[in-house]
Amino acid sequence: MKLKVIVITLGVVFSLSSPIYAETSGETLFKVKCANCHVTTRPSDKSTLVAPPVMGVMRHVKMKYNTKKDAMKFISEYVLNPQRDKAVCMPQKIKRFGLMPSQKGNVTKDELQTIASWMYDNFPPKGKMQKEGKSCNANKMSKGMKCQAGKCQSAK
Repeated sequence: MKLKVIVITLGVVFSLSSPIYAETSGETLFKVKCANCHVTTRPSDKSTLVAPPVMGVMRHVKMKYNTKKDAMKFISEYVLNPQRDKAVCMPQKIKRFGLMPSQKGNVTKDELQTIASWMYDNFPPKGKMQKEGKSCNANKMSKGMKCQAGKCQSAK
């Protein structure tokens, strides 16, 4: 009887704690798997960066991929098989940091799905992608436009 009570109690505790874990697991996995290279905040000293901050990476991902599903698919595939022609970063970022090394063996596909979902939901922070109702998008960017502070502007 005691064992049955313990098992039921543990089951209730795990079922109540799993939504909490699900909310933080993307962040936790990011910290373990990605944060050695990608920072989550804008650093005051950019000379110490070894990879672009996740805020900028996700801004470019969202400019190219219009849905969360497409963005997550891109992230999951790119992290395991990075290719210069598929990169969403600006060429000067690749020149500075190099192409991201493949993370095969360092992260699983399931972990990537969790990380990508968390990144999509949290970066860039609300208000950092859009201003005055006009957001950057890949079409405008390819027509001589640049993204400055979340707004498309002429590259001239």
